[in-house]
Amino acid sequence: MLDSLQLIYNRLINEVTTTHYRFLYHTFNLNGRLVGLIGPRGVGKTTLILQYIKNHFADINQAFYFSADHIYFKSNTLYEFIEKLYLEQNRKYFFIDEIHKYPDWNQELKNLYDGFPSITLVFSGSSSLDLVKGAYDLSRRAKMYHLPGLSFREYLNFNHNTQLEPFTFEELTKDYQTISAKLANTEGILGDFRRYLQQGYYPFFADDPLSYYERLLNIIDKTIYGDISNFYNLRTGSLGNLGKILNYLASIPPGKVSSYNIGKNLGIDDKTAANYLQILHETGLTTMVYPAETGNQGLRKPEKVFLSNTNLQYAIGGNLSKQPEIGTIRELAFIQSTQNAGLNIFHSKIGDYQINDMIYEIGGKNKTNTQIKGTKNAYLVKDDILMASKGSIPLMLFGFLY
Repeated sequence: MLDSLQLIYNRLINEVTTTHYRFLYHTFNLNGRLVGLIGPRGVGKTTLILQYIKNHFADINQAFYFSADHIYFKSNTLYEFIEKLYLEQNRKYFFIDEIHKYPDWNQELKNLYDGFPSITLVFSGSSSLDLVKGAYDLSRRAKMYHLPGLSFREYLNFNHNTQLEPFTFEELTKDYQTISAKLANTEGILGDFRRYLQQGYYPFFADDPLSYYERLLNIIDKTIYGDISNFYNLRTGSLGNLGKILNYLASIPPGKVSSYNIGKNLGIDDKTAANYLQILHETGLTTMVYPAETGNQGLRKPEKVFLSNTNLQYAIGGNLSKQPEIGTIRELAFIQSTQNAGLNIFHSKIGDYQINDMIYEIGGKNKTNTQIKGTKNAYLVKDDILMASKGSIPLMLFGFLY
């Protein structure tokens, strides 16, 4: 069986392409002995790891990549497998994919980390892989990286083989008019942005556009009936409610979503609905925005709940034969771009959202500043425009933050 795993490793390294790299690749490193890469299904975690091995190891036999959900590990432990490779082949770098599929992964990683000071362990897994939740706290030992889906900038580079660079939130806030003037010269960029919002968040967008939404629906099913089923203590009958919540979120306009309303629609109690929403959030299928009021966020309820990205909105909406609300798409595009860039975004009573001390009102090209008039540090974020003007920023610019 070891020979089979070696063949899989060699084949994957030979076949992985190095034409394009996710933004995180350039900062991903093995400075620590325990490194974690987490993120939703389908965003390119495995590809990033294989590219790293291919580019950083002149002799790939110094390392070993394998998936923890391989049938071999039904009857063999990670600990024994890695110990054998270290002692018999002097392998010192181990890249473990799908770690969340392996029972007691946190205990064995801790034992390996403590027992073999000269090896480096890199693991990847679902967004729900929360190190603090495990019985063995690895958070002090592990360097964690989070990989979201493609930004609009990455989509353009992948799709058109361009080399557009990101800019920081501070640069956007200060120079949005200059930045928009430069990007306005990019041919067809507004059309590309519309296509990105529909079918561009996941790196496999170019594989087969006709089956793209089918793959997304399959990702949802695998996340619910695979990742969530294995990681959370939920009965099989309860898992169907998670899909119903996603359908509900895809069919309503942007606005307040309460666990009470969800529970009422599904015939479950408020506490159970809130728990389901939290699980969907942790597994990367939904995103939450909390109110901007001061106080302990952990004690506050989310003000708004969305599907995690616009592509899921179109995929689920299409499956329900329902066209997504354009207002939902615009707000979600703003949220996914800013949250994935590491910014803390809150719902605002004035305007729509707040980041730091700045207020943002989201809308189409004809949106006026009525709601934010007279408010300091307030901006309109407009869809379907190329050029910025004072106090008005094109929505697509936020897709260049990472």
